[in-house]
Amino acid sequence: MKNLVEQLSMYAAYHRDRRNIATHFVGIPMIVAGIATLLARPTWLWGSVPLSPLWLVTLGSLAFYFALDLRFGLVMTLFMGLAGYLGVTLAAQSTALWLSAGLGLFVVGWAIQFVGHIFEGRKPAFMDDILGLLVGPLFIVAEWGFMLGLRKEVLAAIEENAGPTRVGRPAVAVESK
Repeated sequence: MKNLVEQLSMYAAYHRDRRNIATHFVGIPMIVAGIATLLARPTWLWGSVPLSPLWLVTLGSLAFYFALDLRFGLVMTLFMGLAGYLGVTLAAQSTALWLSAGLGLFVVGWAIQFVGHIFEGRKPAFMDDILGLLVGPLFIVAEWGFMLGLRKEVLAAIEENAGPTRVGRPAVAVESK
């Protein structure tokens, strides 16, 4: 398995335009919340504990994040916990509200993502590596940390591999004659 810097660098290579990254700050939480909402039903009781497919997906995702990095794993636990709480809350509502909220968050979140990739001029990372679907939420958590001045060594390694962020498409080198 690739390490933290390798995973984030691979994902970052598809996300160097700051406008694209900004859309991901909105789109990815919406997608994660939408998935959490849809997976929060059906529920089964295990003793007195209600379980749903959401538990399996969340625990599997967290195992991936903790295998990459303890500190990011802890923050991802908070991120996934908030999404799960919202999902369980929406799943407790009427079927129409549950489905419309879950599907709405999911579809609108992806629409926002694809707008970002228009700015980037590049397809989403998951189209070349399906693991990008798990790395995306970690990427925005890492970006928040970088904006707060945390994990500078990780940011430096990512930028060494993927290059710095920018606004707009990279300039095309003009050949001199």
